[in-house]
Amino acid sequence: MFLGIDLGTSSVKLLLMEKDGEVIKTLTKDYSLSFPKPTWAEQDPNEWWEVTKNGIKEILQNADKLSLKGISFSGQMHGLVILDKDDEVIRPAILWCDQRTEKECNYLNNEIGVEKISEYTGNMALTGFTAPKILWVKNNEPENFEKIRKIMLPKDYISYMLSGKFATDTSDASGMLILDVKNRKWSKEMIDILSIKEEMLPKVYESYEVVGNIKKELAKEFDVLEDVKIIIGGGDQAVGAVGTGAVKEGLVSVALGTSGVIFAPLKNYEADKNNRLHSFCHANGEYHQMGVMLSAAGALKWWVENINNSEDYLKINEDIEKICIGSENLYFLPYLMGERTPHNDSNARGCFIGLSITHSNAHMSRAVMEGISFALNDSMEILKDMGIKIEKIRISGGGSKSKVWKQILADIFNAEVCSINVSEGPALGAAILSAVGCGEYKTVNEACEVIVKDKEIVEPIKDNVEIFTKHYDKFKNLYPLLKETFKNLQ
Repeated sequence: MFLGIDLGTSSVKLLLMEKDGEVIKTLTKDYSLSFPKPTWAEQDPNEWWEVTKNGIKEILQNADKLSLKGISFSGQMHGLVILDKDDEVIRPAILWCDQRTEKECNYLNNEIGVEKISEYTGNMALTGFTAPKILWVKNNEPENFEKIRKIMLPKDYISYMLSGKFATDTSDASGMLILDVKNRKWSKEMIDILSIKEEMLPKVYESYEVVGNIKKELAKEFDVLEDVKIIIGGGDQAVGAVGTGAVKEGLVSVALGTSGVIFAPLKNYEADKNNRLHSFCHANGEYHQMGVMLSAAGALKWWVENINNSEDYLKINEDIEKICIGSENLYFLPYLMGERTPHNDSNARGCFIGLSITHSNAHMSRAVMEGISFALNDSMEILKDMGIKIEKIRISGGGSKSKVWKQILADIFNAEVCSINVSEGPALGAAILSAVGCGEYKTVNEACEVIVKDKEIVEPIKDNVEIFTKHYDKFKNLYPLLKETFKNLQ
């Protein structure tokens, strides 16, 4: 039996799995999220730990505890967790969606130089990444910066609390802007730029590797064996890709969660010369290209729950199906929290364009769903431009439950969109990594072949493809026209 723990932005999800991939039990437990200032986002790592610890106890109730062999993780990426000499958390974690580091990113990209940063890490500086957050603490909280003895990512804090081992993995560390992604090791140049020491950074493992055993006192508290292995796991997107079986070239994953992610596995390292996509290590020991939009299903949730004061997603989907493609030339830009791929603009904002007296709430609902899909297609078009093959698309996340959304994506991408036989995503991927780490499978790819299968395939409709192509051409011209306007709003 294997336990996967997915430390998300609003909750932790735990999943117990048998060797063959059968899911025994899942459990979700919420925790708080703080927005101390506009565009800031923080959480208390101590709360993560308490909620996760209670979750482990709860999910193991009525289970064969002595058959638990390993625990692994998926985690929200980029978050900055810093500990002092006594292993106490110095300040709340600064999260992936926090936008406070524009000044630090400008310093890295413009004064150090985007060419050098890309050479050192394979990526340019973005406001969500960890390195700019470290610089922000240095510039704005020097007393906290001086206290730093350990720098880690969110899921690594949970691993540390369970095992006592100061560790991270290549996939999650790729999003810190401190890792030399190509060579899968810390960049000494970036360490110097950040004015930190290498001993402040954890030892780097592959996502499926064992870092140690569970602490004896926790084994006793959870009533499990002392030789339960702790496997380091990875960033939520790479581990989520494992959970959807996206571990080989040609099989592209689309994750429709709060954020939206286009994920393309690669056998060998490749970086986009224009830094439009992220060049990261994959959880299977290889590499991947990734495009991220900050508000995907999150933008739909905002529209349905905040604006329409409803939770009736079924009705929203029914309304959308009644409206023609393009919502009668109504467009929605889904940049509610700024945008990452491809614009890298923390000032970007959401807006409807083309509203007329004839538009209804249903037209606006469809425009929201289409706008999110067009923004995802920005990343898909970059993959094509880089010559990366796209043979099949697997979709996961909350948005994958919508039939009309899957058809919209198939038509905009002009490709098959597949649902799969499992829906647990990152938590399942973490459990798979645990099984690999414990030796039940030789490789991550082998485990995915056994566990993850296609279930439903949505084909593109030729006439729709032609219409969407014209609408996408209009959509992609809107952001450049509004870029300066967004900047002037700040």
